[in-house]
Amino acid sequence: MHWIKKFVLLLKFVSKPIRGNTHAERLESFYGYQAEQYDAFRKPFLRGRDELASRLPFGPDTRWCDLGCGTGYLLQAVGPVAKACSEIMLVDLCPSLIAEAAKKIHGGGWGNAVTIAADTTEFLPVGKVDIVTFSYSLSMTPNWFAAIDQAYRMLKPGGVIGVVDFYVARKHRICAEHQHHGWWTRHFWPAWFDIDNVRPCADHIPYLYSKFEVTWFVESRTRVPGMPWLWPPYYALIGRKS
Repeated sequence: MHWIKKFVLLLKFVSKPIRGNTHAERLESFYGYQAEQYDAFRKPFLRGRDELASRLPFGPDTRWCDLGCGTGYLLQAVGPVAKACSEIMLVDLCPSLIAEAAKKIHGGGWGNAVTIAADTTEFLPVGKVDIVTFSYSLSMTPNWFAAIDQAYRMLKPGGVIGVVDFYVARKHRICAEHQHHGWWTRHFWPAWFDIDNVRPCADHIPYLYSKFEVTWFVESRTRVPGMPWLWPPYYALIGRKS
């Protein structure tokens, strides 16, 4: 993306207030004006999505549900390997982002994929699925725990959940292998992201560990577009339903 477009979007982030009485209205208020440029602007920022996509166990007749699909980037990241899926459901509550996801489906000839306008805390497909993903969508979901519960319900035994998102660690480590974040990180990033109704949470990871058998987990940092001195933390995780 050209630097002028990036600069204009950054100005809008700073100056344009988020309006709306419902979660859906607030999502549209924030993403509506940036939906067409979202992928180009956010790709360097939303790290971990491509690696997550490459590690998911897609195979013949897989049923995949991407909850909070946004523009459908994860479908694009998975690529041709998902052509063998029997069904792909891209679920989101924001009309402008769903419209971009529909363009990807049409442009890529994804005859096995559909977009579904629904709340990720309420949507439940007919029949069980093999893979559920959340790509930077849990932190945008006020009742994120309900979304994880829905993912658990829709997964068949042995099914896989894949998550990548912003977070902050708990004050005390869950275990020795997990990262520790200092006071500044634990308090600055929730306050900074809250301006855009994004909620990096210390409880995502413990809750996912309590519900699933985690088979892959990484913690790292990314850079804020136009502000390379800011490095917010993110995690990526794959878990299996016992």
